Amino acid sequence: MRTWVLTVFSNTLGRHWKVPGAGDGRMVDRLANSEANSKRIAVVEGCFGAAGQPLAIPGRVLIGEGVLTKLCRKKPKARQFFLFNDILVYGNIVIQKKKYNKQHIIPLESVTIDTVEDEGELRNGWLIKTPTKSFAVYAATATEKSEWMNHINKCVSDLLEKSGKSPSHEHAAVWVPDSEASVCMRCQKVKFTPVSRRHHCRKCGFVVCGPCSEKKFLLPSQSSKPVRVCEFCYEQLSLGQMGGGLPPRSDSYSRPSSRSPGNNVSEDEDEEDSSD
Repeated sequence: MRTWVLTVFSNTLGRHWKVPGAGDGRMVDRLANSEANSKRIAVVEGCFGAAGQPLAIPGRVLIGEGVLTKLCRKKPKARQFFLFNDILVYGNIVIQKKKYNKQHIIPLESVTIDTVEDEGELRNGWLIKTPTKSFAVYAATATEKSEWMNHINKCVSDLLEKSGKSPSHEHAAVWVPDSEASVCMRCQKVKFTPVSRRHHCRKCGFVVCGPCSEKKFLLPSQSSKPVRVCEFCYEQLSLGQMGGGLPPRSDSYSRPSSRSPGNNVSEDEDEEDSSD
């Protein structure tokens, strides 16, 4: 799936430019109170409509924007991303450059990014990891990937330097796509069918069957209510031993395979919020 080139904004006549380092601190400071920056943020707000949250606050600068392919639970999907100096915003594309919906806002202070090795059709990817949610995105070219990652890392480091905070070390698991599992990834016995549906463990991100994920556990960084976890994670969490023998789902990622199971039915209660 083709994505758009990251557009990085300059402070000259509202023109666009693609120059490494365009998001450096000095330029951000110059743009912060500029009319051009205010107009660009207003345009983004307008594209999300009344359902979107207001984005204009003092000191906030729109660094750049572009379309990336986000790996969602069922399949890769194009999403519009906006990089500000303090947040990352993305949404579904309804009309390109005119209308977006399902706005998501990610504070950059909590973001860590890691590259994803090229394999198969999806290339030029990286992980966006936060305590609440983690997922993989892909750019059209290696250059675009490099620009996105460089600008995100620069914004994060500037924020942490100003606040004196340390980088976040707690990250939500990256969900394994439905297509990666035709059988439960824990018991390795239950085959997924329209009757035996897929679920996702909120701690490890594995695709698991109902019997292997009957328990719930409170993960405060993800929800104020207990969320579904697999039997393995529940036992580890209950003992306070999370990590022993558990694959590091939030720091690694299994590429979707070319095989596709006969059905793609999932029964995650918060499917739209957690996976898209």
